[in-house]
Amino acid sequence: TLQSNHEGVLVDAIHEALGNHQGILINAGAYTHTSVAIRDAIAAVALPTVEVHLSNIYRREAFRHHSYIASVAIGQISGFGAESYRLGLHALIHHIRQSG
Repeated sequence: TLQSNHEGVLVDAIHEALGNHQGILINAGAYTHTSVAIRDAIAAVALPTVEVHLSNIYRREAFRHHSYIASVAIGQISGFGAESYRLGLHALIHHIRQSG
């Protein structure tokens, strides 16, 4: 696991996941709506990725309704608080097992 408020640190961690992990579970916070760099890093490693959010981003401000990550993720879980992480991880594991 990794938590960082720095976009470059997150991009580096995504790149380092290739060859070390089978998938990515990511809550990119506000970077979800602003970071082409994070989106491109996820696309480049081509690992199954699940996007998670504590809040339902579609019930928030209009600018939060767009996710750069969604187009390169296998799915998105939002609105279940901390449970979003468990649900997202469960979905990611299920996807990896079904694909393997």
